[in-house]
Amino acid sequence: MRKFYRELPPLALLLVALVVVIFPYVWTLLTSLKPEAAINRPLDWNFTPTLAHWQRVLLESNIPLQVRNSALVGLFTVGIALLLGAPAAYAFSRFRAGGSSLRFIILAAQMLPPAVLIVPFFLIMYNLKLLDSIWAVVATHLTFALPLVTWFLIGFLDDVPRDLEEQAMIDGCTQWQAFYKVILPTIRPGLGAAALFAFILSWNDLFYALLLTGKESATLPVGIAGFWTFRGIEMGQMSAAIILAILPVTIASFFVQKYLVRGLGGGALKG
Repeated sequence: MRKFYRELPPLALLLVALVVVIFPYVWTLLTSLKPEAAINRPLDWNFTPTLAHWQRVLLESNIPLQVRNSALVGLFTVGIALLLGAPAAYAFSRFRAGGSSLRFIILAAQMLPPAVLIVPFFLIMYNLKLLDSIWAVVATHLTFALPLVTWFLIGFLDDVPRDLEEQAMIDGCTQWQAFYKVILPTIRPGLGAAALFAFILSWNDLFYALLLTGKESATLPVGIAGFWTFRGIEMGQMSAAIILAILPVTIASFFVQKYLVRGLGGGALKG
C-alpha cells in the first residue's frame, strides 16, 4: 500500500500530461464532426455528428491534391537528404571529418530564421523558373532536413563496430562497398527514424510552401491555412483537414519513437 501511495503522485502527473496532450486532438476531431450551429457553441457536447465537413474537404476542395503535393515534397526531400546525409555522417563518424565542432556547425542553418533564407531562395527559383513547383519547396526543405539527417545518423554509425567494415574489406570490398553493403543495412532503424523525422518537418512546413508555391503546387499546410477566409475561419473544414494532416505522421511516430530520441542525442554525445 505504501508503494502505491509513493507512485500515486507521478501517475497523477502522467495522467494530467496525457490529458493535456490528447485533449487538442479530441477537440479538433469533435469540431470536424459538429454541425455549423454547434461549432459556434464550443461547450455544447450534445450534438448530432455530421460528415459534411469531411465531404467538403475530400470532395469539394484542393486538399487531396495538396496531400499529394506534401507527400511528394516529403518523399523527395527525405530521399535526397538520406542520399547525401548518410555518406556525410559516415565521414564524420569514421574519419572525424572537421572534428567535433563541425558536427554543430552543420546545424547552423537551423539557427537562421526562415525569413533570412527565403529572399535568396525566391530569387534563385525565379531565375531557374521553378516557382510554383514542388522542386522549389524541396530545395528549401533540404536546408533543415539534410543537417538533421546527418546529425541523426552520426550517433547510429558511432555504435557500429569498425570490425564489420574491416572484415568486409578483407573479403574484397572497397570502403564504399563496405559502407553501402554492410554498414547501411546495420543502421536501418536509424535510417528509418531519420527519414520519418525529416518527413514530419517537411510535411508540417508552411512558410516556404506559402511563398514558393501556387494553386497547383500548394502543400497541405497551405491548404489548411486557406480555410481562414475574409468571411472568417471555416472551423469545421479546417479541423477535418488538420486531422487528415496529423493522423499519418502521428501513427508512424509511435513505431520509431525510441530511435527518434536516440538519434537526437547520439550526434551530440558521440565525439
